[in-house]
Order: sequence, then structure tokens, then C-alpha cells
Amino acid sequence: MWEYTDKVKDHFLNPRNAGTIEDADGIGEVGSLACGDALTLYIKVGDDGRITDAKFQTFGCASAIASSSALTELIIGKTVEEAEKLTNKDIAEYLGGLPREKMHCSVMGQEALEQAIKNMRGEAPSKAEHSHEGELICECFGVFDEEILEAIKVNDLKTVEDVTNFTKAGGGCGKCIPDLERLLAEARGEGVCPTPSATPAFPAEGMTNIQRMHLIERVIDEDVRPKLKADGGNIELVDIDRDAVVVRFLGMCSGCPSSRATLEGLVETALREKVDPGLKVREG
Repeated sequence: MWEYTDKVKDHFLNPRNAGTIEDADGIGEVGSLACGDALTLYIKVGDDGRITDAKFQTFGCASAIASSSALTELIIGKTVEEAEKLTNKDIAEYLGGLPREKMHCSVMGQEALEQAIKNMRGEAPSKAEHSHEGELICECFGVFDEEILEAIKVNDLKTVEDVTNFTKAGGGCGKCIPDLERLLAEARGEGVCPTPSATPAFPAEGMTNIQRMHLIERVIDEDVRPKLKADGGNIELVDIDRDAVVVRFLGMCSGCPSSRATLEGLVETALREKVDPGLKVREG
């Protein structure tokens, strides 16, 4: 679905500095297993103030692992003050770029580094459940307003979809989208939130890519799969690329002479009605 650079693939398949440091001088933990991404960063600092070792443990996708691996390579040998200046952009650029939908992985690396340095200085606990002084905006992924405002400022984010790509906020139930619009307006120095848009012409209108993908998955799980299972069949979502949805029939539906009719009459009809009338579904 996403195009990864050769360097991202290399750091994913051959991660550098994976593991732990038992006597680490600083530990930073961000994310959580509940939200799908979690990173623990360990740093060791020499007497001269330089980071002599860095290791990580990551639970997440290829981009999360690659970003964590790249982060350790970037900071080893740097002074703590030099490492503090590292941004998520530096991590992404080191990897030759990341898909915009995966930029939150580089942000997670930057946040873990900040927490590890604070922990080294005795300014913050090492656990991911560190206290926040701000407003919890996205309950689905546990993202606070100061994290969102920082991401908007550093990466010059312009839209709600940008915010979701860089922080994951808004990628779940969508309840926090008005708050994201408010924070974007605040970051632009606007006193009021943008005027809400008119009633959507179809369910997915105005959704971020991640929300749209979740909706497609939900419709297949709740509306399509049960009907196929009732006849001994099943369906697998293979890929989503813009308006194209690729599925694979399983069980009794695999190779069925009526599979084309099922594809158009059931799967495509359900997705067009409950997601986007412009969707096209094919077998793959």
C-alpha cells in the first residue's frame, strides 16, 4: 500500500541497536500497545556529555522499527545538546523519506528522545504513562494538545489529515476532529474555529485517509463477511489504493462462478453505499 525507500526497508529488516541497556542513563517510553505503536529508547552518556550508546525496543509497523533504528544511529556520538536539536524531519530525511501516513513514527522517535534526555536529567519519569500538563484531545490514541501543537509548528501542518498522519490523533473514532480544527486555527493565530462544513454528501466525505480505511474495514467486517460466511465463504481485504479496493474471496466463495456477481452486487454495493459512491472493488 505504501512505497518505502530502500533505506527504510533495510532498517526494518536489519534494525541497528535493537535491545536494552541495563544501566542506561536515560530511558524514554512513548506510545502504547493499545494504540498500535510503542517505543522504548535507552541512552548511555559518557563523562564528556556524548551519547556513547543507544538501543531501542519497538512494537509497531515497518516505519516504526526503521525510524527507531535510524534514531539510534543519528544520536550515537552526538552530545546531548546536539541530540536535543534532532527533529522528526531529520529522522525521516535520514531514511530517504517516509510515507506521509507514517510520519507519526518519526514523531514518536523524537518524543522518545526528548523523554530519555529529560529522564537522564531527572526531569521526567521513564514510563510512557508520564504525566501531561495539557488537555487530552484524542482518547483513542492518547494524544494531548501540546503534542499536537508542537507537531503543527515543527512540521507546518495545514489540515486535519496532516495532524492525523503526524500524531495519529483523529485516526480512530473521529470525535476529536473539531478539536483538531480548533488547534490548527490556534496555531495559525486565528481566534475562531473554521466554519463547519455542510452535511457530507456521502459517509466518508471529509474523512482522513486512515478514517476512510477503518470505515471500509468495518463495512466489510459487519456487512459483507457475515453474509458470505452464512454460505460457507469469506472475504479478505487485500489493499486500498485511493478509490480502488482489492479483496480476495475465501472458502466456498473462492473460484465460485457467481463471484463476479457477489463482488459487484454485495461488496461494491455495500462499500459505495456506506463509504464512497466512487469506490471500485476488484479481486486480487
